[in-house]
Amino acid sequence: MASLRNIIVIGGSFVGRTTAQELARVVPSTHRVLLTEPHSHFHHLFTFPRFAIVPGQEHKAFIPYSGIFHDSPNPTSHGVVQARVLSVKPTHIELDREWNGSNHISFEYVVVATGTRLSKPAAMENDDKQSSVNYLQKHQVGVKRSQSVLIVGGGAVGVQMAADLKEFYPEKEVTVVQSRDRLMPNFHPGLHDLIKRRFDELGVRLITGSRVNVPLGGFPNDGSTVQVQLTNGNTESTQFVILATGQTPNNQLVSDLKPSLPDGESIVNPENGFIRIRSTMQFMDEQYSNLFAVGDIADTGAQKAARPGSAQAAVVAQNIQALIEGKAADNKFVKGPGAIHLTLGLKHNVIFRNPNTEEGETEPWINPKDDGREDMNVEAMWERLGISVENPRQYHL
Repeated sequence: MASLRNIIVIGGSFVGRTTAQELARVVPSTHRVLLTEPHSHFHHLFTFPRFAIVPGQEHKAFIPYSGIFHDSPNPTSHGVVQARVLSVKPTHIELDREWNGSNHISFEYVVVATGTRLSKPAAMENDDKQSSVNYLQKHQVGVKRSQSVLIVGGGAVGVQMAADLKEFYPEKEVTVVQSRDRLMPNFHPGLHDLIKRRFDELGVRLITGSRVNVPLGGFPNDGSTVQVQLTNGNTESTQFVILATGQTPNNQLVSDLKPSLPDGESIVNPENGFIRIRSTMQFMDEQYSNLFAVGDIADTGAQKAARPGSAQAAVVAQNIQALIEGKAADNKFVKGPGAIHLTLGLKHNVIFRNPNTEEGETEPWINPKDDGREDMNVEAMWERLGISVENPRQYHL
């Protein structure tokens, strides 16, 4: 095992997990894939907005990593390192704790899939399962006892939580405050129109073109009524505030890498915080051609979502396989139109894709559905991670 050459994937969320699995299927027996992730379990992020409101399913959102390499030719060769990567050096990574007697792991290739930091409840701050389950349960209780809920942010998380909230608790007053003039502005305006119609059906109140002044210590959410100050000068009275804003790139681990680009450009794009990459998903800086970035942390210009991230994972696996075989890394990621699968209530959901302007499309593709399940079919993700559940108690592991 010690003689195996390491391919390290940093970050075990959706795109990192997919990348590690793709690599493990194709790399030769001379190499092993190590997935580094501080969380003890895979976090099914897409379920958090639902499970922060609807009780009884939250324990299913955290899935053991133990079966992640189940369908690779050499599943026992690969592994998961439960640790946080502090820094990527040219030849090794540094961990925040020891693994196999050292906090350094040397590598031949690294794939950075660290994504972005989200506000709770879209992300958890604890690494263990029980603390995260407890947080979601506490959030559910806070929502249940509040007669009015204000959601800050009109992106996917804010939209989905508003629809779930109003459908599950139709008697509550639910308000969404969006800083832009429309919801989900990275998409064709038709998506805003569709969501607004759904909000009107449910009775969700929408305020656009204004921000919320968030106190330094956040909102109490202790059952008391608070006055929320908006930048448009108005004040909203509510008993519970949910922050569904912002994505901060997790780029600090590459700050020690010295750039060598002729124009002095840095490893990270200072305009957005994402790692500069080529279409092969390799770092833009050619002295680090054995370093790749995928998913939300990669400066691809593509939508930050699991589907394009999965396509990037496939490109990375093909290119690393080619490099190991002494060939050129010439597989490229091609950006397509933005698309999303959005829940708009417990059963109602929609698949929305922006028009492909390169092919002359002017209208979006919309597929409304009413096949949603309260648990968001989370069991299917357990199967994808190689966990065969024969007893419901296993969901608590």
